[in-house]
Amino acid sequence: MSESSIAPRRSGPGAAILDAPGVACLPLLEELRHGSLAWDQLLKRSPAASPFASWAWHCAWANSAPPEDARASQAVLLRGAGGAVEALLPLAVRSVIFRRRRVTALTWAIGDLGCPDHLDILATPEADLGAVVAALKALPWDVVVLSNLAPDATNVTRLAAALRRRGCAIRREALWSCPYLELPSSWDEYLSSLSPTRRQKLRRKARNLRRDHAVVVTDYGTERLEEGWRWLVTLHQERWAGAGTFSDPRVEQLHRCFVREAARRGQLWLSTLDLDGKPAAAWYGFTHGDTVYFYQSGRDPRRAHQSVGVVLMATMIRRAIERGYRRFDFLRGDDAYKMQWTALQRRTMELVAFRPSWRGRWLRGLDLAGRLRARLLVHNRDEQPAPARV
Repeated sequence: MSESSIAPRRSGPGAAILDAPGVACLPLLEELRHGSLAWDQLLKRSPAASPFASWAWHCAWANSAPPEDARASQAVLLRGAGGAVEALLPLAVRSVIFRRRRVTALTWAIGDLGCPDHLDILATPEADLGAVVAALKALPWDVVVLSNLAPDATNVTRLAAALRRRGCAIRREALWSCPYLELPSSWDEYLSSLSPTRRQKLRRKARNLRRDHAVVVTDYGTERLEEGWRWLVTLHQERWAGAGTFSDPRVEQLHRCFVREAARRGQLWLSTLDLDGKPAAAWYGFTHGDTVYFYQSGRDPRRAHQSVGVVLMATMIRRAIERGYRRFDFLRGDDAYKMQWTALQRRTMELVAFRPSWRGRWLRGLDLAGRLRARLLVHNRDEQPAPARV
């Protein structure tokens, strides 16, 4: 699905019903065909939400997900008195495993395909999210599971409060660690925050590359997008011996769709570090607001000793600083190579709501027992005596 292939918003009596004030529930694919305007406006007014909550990401997901998943997904819309969309919830009812039991859950439509982070409901600050609770409770679920939330997902927090008022039990849990940088005003200021050894290594690695090779950073926009994407996938797969992120064809299809829209909007950062005219490392990310998001990279294993990936990452961080961005987000995973650049982390969250029914209360009991058992296991492990040294 692309912007050019989306049918215009329909007119006539059906459109009047959809545009009337109140809550409407319609197939997600239909809502996506209406275009990006409402999504874009709400994303701007939802400061905690990342590009993974955007129209572009949901369109890309719809093009790569199993057709039955896309068809089963719904968009719950809240319209204000003037007919403008004040909140948009892309959701799906799915069968999932919860505490080793198969249950019916209401989840984000996009699920975890492509590892979306920092999600929140798209909504205006004045939207009455309590108004959508009746529509949500009319759907056939035992639990609501909203994962990969931004730690400051204020709109989901408001919805949780409304669900609690309607009798649902609520619990939250930390999920993924996401390292990030608060960017200073200059590259030199960032370097000064590093240890002397780290600072000297970065400078030496960049200097040695430029001494031994003709070094060029190539950026790929709409005109050379396919070429840049091929280099990224090739170098990423070589780095991970064929077992990288893009070995899943659904993930590659999702990102191929997403990068086209990101490039059209001027939000794509897709670059290679070229040595003597040939790409040796690749970097893929995107921007939103004051943040640069790093998603994936790759490098020629034969160039590992020259630290081409490190030099390219330093280049992209420096670019973000010099272009005035305030945050550089490494997204999920506290991998060692990320922690070399920053000590700051924040954690995504998961919210679970239990329906106020006998089955919901039973599942809540199972959940409480499972969480208690996990804490006891950790406690018992910590209480074990350390092995004697010999």
